[in-house]
Amino acid sequence: MCGIAGAFGSHPVDEEKIRACLRLMGQRGPDARGVHCEQVGANRVVLLHSRLAIIDLSQEADQPFDADDCTLVYNGEIYNYRELRADLEGLGHRFRTESDTEVIIKAYRAWETACVDRFEGMWAFALLDRKAGHLVLSRDRFGEKPLFYRIDRGQLYFGSEIKFVVSLGESAPDPDVDQLRRYLVNGYKSLYKRPRTFFRDIHEFPPASTAVVTDPTVIAAQRYWSLAFRPTQMSEDAALEETRARLRRAVELRMRADVPIAFCLSGGIDSSVLAAMVTRELRQDIATFSIVDDDPRYDESENIGQIVDALGCASTIVHAGSGDFFDRMETLVAYHDAPVATISYYVHSYLSELIARSGCKVAISGTGADEIFTGYYDHYTMWLADMRARPEFPGLVEDWRTGYGRAVRNPLLKDPCAFVRNPEMRTHIYDNAARFKPWMRDAFAEPFEETPYAEDLLRNRMMNELFHEVVPVILKEDDLNSMMFSVENRSPYLDRPLVEFLFTVPSEYLIRNGCAKWLLRSAAKGLLPDGVIFDKRKRGFNASIDTLIDRKDRDTVDRLLEPSPIFDIVRRDAIEELISADLTDNSLSKFMFSFISSKLFLESRVLRASPKKSVTA
Repeated sequence: MCGIAGAFGSHPVDEEKIRACLRLMGQRGPDARGVHCEQVGANRVVLLHSRLAIIDLSQEADQPFDADDCTLVYNGEIYNYRELRADLEGLGHRFRTESDTEVIIKAYRAWETACVDRFEGMWAFALLDRKAGHLVLSRDRFGEKPLFYRIDRGQLYFGSEIKFVVSLGESAPDPDVDQLRRYLVNGYKSLYKRPRTFFRDIHEFPPASTAVVTDPTVIAAQRYWSLAFRPTQMSEDAALEETRARLRRAVELRMRADVPIAFCLSGGIDSSVLAAMVTRELRQDIATFSIVDDDPRYDESENIGQIVDALGCASTIVHAGSGDFFDRMETLVAYHDAPVATISYYVHSYLSELIARSGCKVAISGTGADEIFTGYYDHYTMWLADMRARPEFPGLVEDWRTGYGRAVRNPLLKDPCAFVRNPEMRTHIYDNAARFKPWMRDAFAEPFEETPYAEDLLRNRMMNELFHEVVPVILKEDDLNSMMFSVENRSPYLDRPLVEFLFTVPSEYLIRNGCAKWLLRSAAKGLLPDGVIFDKRKRGFNASIDTLIDRKDRDTVDRLLEPSPIFDIVRRDAIEELISADLTDNSLSKFMFSFISSKLFLESRVLRASPKKSVTA
């Protein structure tokens, strides 16, 4: 994991701008920095890199990396680099390092841009092919590694973070006020419906795409991978056996590192299975890191204790607190170049800091499990709608009533037949949007839209969450929170062979006996206590806003209501009302956090200064 940045075009980039960008890149890569500048035809190429050394810690693996008339800057990990290296050596290629970086260049020379289809991993890279005279940009299938770009005055600028892109260019961008309204009214799940950043002329390079750039004003990204639901006839036992095998392989690959690895442990099934597979099946000792909130809705200390005792692993726990909330939020917003998406990622930042302080440089998390195994309450009721024609349907509804359904709080989802009656219902996703619209100073209305991926109701929902609503936001926040403290985040569930297989499994096997994520729970049998495996509550790293701020404190109220550009977007009287309201309703608590996050974004010096590295936990 590293930081990359660069420019491509006819104009030279000022040396001071290059130095300033490298300084900003320090947190993503504290171990080494490098610059490559070259004239290629009519265009000047600048490639910048800051390294967080994870695989092959030698200086020979530093970047920009030159080989075979190519220069590469790269952020991420190609987990199957050993297997690819063996294939390439069989084709006659020779290597001077043990790095996955060199494998990318050799693979490009062997298979050109089609090489990315052979990679299993996470990446964003810029590769200069001086033979062809062009630049290649590429990003991994799910968008685990970020890549932003801007075309400004005929010049292309790109980088792992928006601040890098801006620092190399000629002008500061303007905030995208419509994106802020979208975030405030419809919530974080709307942010990738129309992919855009919080700045009007800065773009995110699309996942699962590659672009060959010859003209700096044209970025023609081509998709190299897509996912489809293709149900295949198989037994439940066969589905479980293959799921176990592919998940184990996904975890095993992501344990490849020459530095210490940490495990984020929430107490739920997703992170617990990963920790259990490493300790019980791969026979490796691990260190786990967890956050506990005093709000009983989010307190997972009991489950965490069971898991740690069962696995015999080291455990470090931090409590979410309110003492430094505004100072910490200012730092996070400045580093994110955007509002922090949810309270969960404010909380998650403590975890990243704790992991860094422990000396670990890699963190394993459970991102993506909900979207590939069925982890949300509406998944269960959509699954019931898919099962409605089966003779055992009444029994399946009863399983829901005595199982998952007992934990549902959203009134729209308390009816197990909600999607039987109305398969098009999605009002629960932009929860309370109708209430928030009048709180905007200017009218904003954007109805919910869903991209059609599959005719199957449930699988289409899962794929929208995977590619548009949930996972893209999680990955962006995970990356920024981790890299702020020089930690690489890895997500074993976002493994191509695992995900592709699960979208061939008949949907009937996804849920059983009142439990969603049935295949994942079944894969955990014998690895974890039954109390953890069959816990039906949906929690995760979270906290309530009242854990973080004291709305009765005069200084807090003054800070929320002080003059600010946010009140050009949000009505001040609405916030005055919200400050004294009952925020037990989770959507109101979320709005308060989103308001604070947006306010600090508009007030921040996000594009003019690098935030402080140290944040007190």
